[in-house]
Amino acid sequence: MKFIHTAKPLKGELSVPGDKSISHRAVMFGSLASGTTEITHFLKGADCLSTIRCFRQMGVEIEEQKDRILVRGRGLHGLSAPSSVLDCGNSGTTTRLISGILAGQSFSSQLTGDASIRKRPMGRIIRPLRQMGASIESLSGNDCAPLRIEGQPLHAISYDSPVASAQVKSCVLLAGLYADGPTSVTEPALSRNHTELMLSSLGAELTCRGTTATINPEPVLTGTSIHVPGDISSAAFFLAAGLMVPGSEILLKNVGINPTRDGILRVIRAMGGSLEILNRTNSGGEEAADLLVRSSSLHGTVLEGELIPTLIDEIPVIAVLAAFAEGTTIIRNAEELKVKESNRLDIMVDGLSRMGADIEGTDDGMIIRGGKSLHGAVIDSHLDHRIAMSFAVAALAADGETEILDADCVNISYPEFYRDLKMLLI
Repeated sequence: MKFIHTAKPLKGELSVPGDKSISHRAVMFGSLASGTTEITHFLKGADCLSTIRCFRQMGVEIEEQKDRILVRGRGLHGLSAPSSVLDCGNSGTTTRLISGILAGQSFSSQLTGDASIRKRPMGRIIRPLRQMGASIESLSGNDCAPLRIEGQPLHAISYDSPVASAQVKSCVLLAGLYADGPTSVTEPALSRNHTELMLSSLGAELTCRGTTATINPEPVLTGTSIHVPGDISSAAFFLAAGLMVPGSEILLKNVGINPTRDGILRVIRAMGGSLEILNRTNSGGEEAADLLVRSSSLHGTVLEGELIPTLIDEIPVIAVLAAFAEGTTIIRNAEELKVKESNRLDIMVDGLSRMGADIEGTDDGMIIRGGKSLHGAVIDSHLDHRIAMSFAVAALAADGETEILDADCVNISYPEFYRDLKMLLI
């Protein structure tokens, strides 16, 4: 548990950990490439370490050094059968993306994970993989992990995904590496495109038109150097804290601002927040910049439609921002939050209500009538890292003391979160 009190102004600059989505992919795709892939600013959180562990079990040599990760790739067909079940821990990204890779191998494998993973919906990848001829089975019979995958030749498909999900899209595209022709995925709205950018940089033949991505099979992938920008989903907690706590000014260095991920920045501006984007860079197609945020008088806004996939992981902390803003904020089309590490919609509504917010849940989002004074409360994180960090931020601007249960779950994506927060409070 962690006790957090009303904060003094937050001041200073900070480099947040490397992007979780990009870190996962760098290890996976580097493993399928020929030669060595050097990864700098890799996120050494529990989820990404699960990905490293799984690929080591399949014969990939991965060396962890102090300031870099070296992945000595084995080529598209160089993985070997794991001698035991592949444990994905708490990582949905590992589970879904690796399934696409395993479907086209010449060996059989099993995937499992923790209690949360064994409840998360895998039918959304099972269905398209089966359309490609894959043999994939939910061993519990409920379209959840554990999964058994019998690797075999795959057929190309054009898949219309019912959800805008980078994990679903990436799973199908990765299976498409082993298919007998070009494989396409079309989404209802564009989800984050880290897979498309990174696979292209490694040598894959991949085209994107609108919300459709198409990949050609059997590319020769070549190892490269990948610098992982700071994770905007981790930066979001400090952006929110800087906006809410009076007198604050925070500079966040080298944060990824990929246009498929920058919805939080658009929301901050829509709410009247003081935000400057400085020192833009571009590496491997991934944009990054320094973000300067200052305390601001915020007002309500509406989040819906194509904006939602660009900030799906940030909605919990946006709900916190909305509780401290004047006026009403409406969040729609966010039903995907019900099947994350926890039911984030219900948990945010419950927790913010405990702190005195005027908030109600809807079928696909929430309505927050902001401007009420919040007070400390006991908050159950439900072992969800983004829930714990969101309420840590809420506690900074609330009256009194907030107790967060199972607060160490932040290790999933941001092991040094509380240390970095304390550093800005000195």
